[in-house]
Amino acid sequence: MRSTPPAPRRWDGSPILAHRVRRSLQICPDGASRLLRCGQSGRCRDCGNRIEWYHRSTERAVRLHPQELPAARVPAVCRWHVSSGVAHPAGDGSSWCRLPHAVVCPARDTPPTPPELAGLRRSLAVNTRRLIDAGVFTPPPASPDGPASQQAVCRPARPIVQLLYLRYLVSRPVEEIQCVAQTRRRDRCTSPLLTPGAPAGAWALVPATASSGQLALPAQVMAVYDLNRVPYAEQLRWRAQRCPQHAAAPTAADVAVADWEPFDPLRHHEHIHTRLPTTTRRPRPADRARQAARP
Repeated sequence: MRSTPPAPRRWDGSPILAHRVRRSLQICPDGASRLLRCGQSGRCRDCGNRIEWYHRSTERAVRLHPQELPAARVPAVCRWHVSSGVAHPAGDGSSWCRLPHAVVCPARDTPPTPPELAGLRRSLAVNTRRLIDAGVFTPPPASPDGPASQQAVCRPARPIVQLLYLRYLVSRPVEEIQCVAQTRRRDRCTSPLLTPGAPAGAWALVPATASSGQLALPAQVMAVYDLNRVPYAEQLRWRAQRCPQHAAAPTAADVAVADWEPFDPLRHHEHIHTRLPTTTRRPRPADRARQAARP
């Protein structure tokens, strides 16, 4: 019968405990419900710096700076805190707080950055330049300020999408809405939702009606990307924000929050467009014949 070897002890007789490696709390990468427990990391589309997405109590998403800052360095109006995975626009009484990325985003000129956060904004601007020089990040093209250029091109940066008889505000153009499913390499799928072989929606002008008891809206009509006429299964695929390949594999986990913010016509009035987006018109047979007859 083998006896258990005695545990190692120090010179004074106290036991020597094995060193335990401290690990941060993580969610299993194969779990489909981990989005409910942690903020989703990403990069700003304007400056390329890292951000974290959190949901507010009103189910709206907010972009926060990925690191906590001393509350003494952050103005009271810019302090946020995260409790149980929900972001709140106020301090929690502690000496640390979170900060919205929009306050220090180097790609934004207005509103002016508070003097206490000017150093952080400069460091983010330097990091943006490093990403551009390394070819990792490409800034979006600057929109022209001339009225003639705005009339020639009409492409909403944050369009309004209507599906399942509800309207949502998206943070990127319709052609750039990306699938949120996880690939076999545990990366985010790069396929867009708008694929050539799948039914697509259509732009339409709909009445910009307000709810009962609200003030009048600044516009009477607005342009929305209407998906109500596509099949019901396609609307569910768009609502889940999955490409056709991952829509057929519902067991694949999500690695990002679905980019659907409930549209409020008064709160999001700056994103209301009264004109349909300009598209490339196919030449009619008469136009083609007229072009062929030209010398």
